[in-house]
Amino acid sequence: MDAGRKIIRSKEASAMTNFHSATGLAIGSFGIGTFRQGGEKSFPALVKPDGTVYDLSASYHDTHAILDDWNRALEGFKKLSDKGGLPELRYEALEARPVVSHPNMMCAGSNYRQHVAEMMTHNKFNQDKRLRGESDESFFARNLADVDRRAREGMPFFWTGMHSSLSGANDDVSLPPVGEHHDWELEFGVILCGAGRFMQPEETESIIAGYVMVNDLGTVDEFRRSDVRWGHDWVSKHQPGFKPIGPFMVPKEFVDRSQVRIKLQVNGKVMQDWPISDMIFPPEKILSYASERIRMMPGDLLITGSPPGNGAMMGQFLAPGDVIESEITFLGRQRNNVVAENLTRPAPLWGRFPIWAD
Repeated sequence: MDAGRKIIRSKEASAMTNFHSATGLAIGSFGIGTFRQGGEKSFPALVKPDGTVYDLSASYHDTHAILDDWNRALEGFKKLSDKGGLPELRYEALEARPVVSHPNMMCAGSNYRQHVAEMMTHNKFNQDKRLRGESDESFFARNLADVDRRAREGMPFFWTGMHSSLSGANDDVSLPPVGEHHDWELEFGVILCGAGRFMQPEETESIIAGYVMVNDLGTVDEFRRSDVRWGHDWVSKHQPGFKPIGPFMVPKEFVDRSQVRIKLQVNGKVMQDWPISDMIFPPEKILSYASERIRMMPGDLLITGSPPGNGAMMGQFLAPGDVIESEITFLGRQRNNVVAENLTRPAPLWGRFPIWAD
């Protein structure tokens, strides 16, 4: 197994088998997030598995300041989690805000073997590759072989995102009036505590602070457009509130990635339930690739792509009144009510992308 596919394990994470119902955190771990109480000013905080919360604002004004000072801060947080020493708040009494407020965002796509092979088999864009009379099973097997070739010979893919789309873990999801196919994609996220340039995959582990849950929502019928020659527009992935994040980041040493599953339900029906071990490119390889193309910074966010089970493949999209319930092993839980966006302006001027004939 090469360095880029190495599963990060630690003694701390491997020893954790119990999760506390109050937070979804593993016993012996903790989370770092941003919270507020009763509409007051947001503050950075440490969350223990049992729901005990410590306000960290006397030492750090926000989580970005923590990530700038990560190694020293982490040692202090371990002592605080073990021994206490600050006034205690309760997790259930607080409102989770975005874990990081202004990250550069790297949004990986086409990064789960099963999901990519399913899209290549069933989506319209790839049907010209199907052999005459070929069954779905045969076509899927050929597409899966192409995915595995990409893992061996290809490169990761990501686009850059807008932090104005971030929202709290339990905020309402507001569906915009433009577009109809509003889709979910629960993803495993990585938050950075360092920077680097032209890094090898095995080097990038040193700039990872921890992991976080992100729902990468998007209006998927507004991706492809015919009025520009390159054919894609990713802006519909970054509507306001389309990136519920958190409720907290968990330091990497508390997360055994070999045990992590992504689970999402809509109205109580399971849509996504998949291990992150199915990634084509693990976070270390994506970050190595990114380091050749952009300047990464402490506090930046990488989301690593969606496993199978999104709405387009399930034949269902989000509508007002829906309830999304999400969890990722070690990283806690989210719950989001789906509502229609409250428009305070006239109807949109531009609306849907135009459809031009070839």
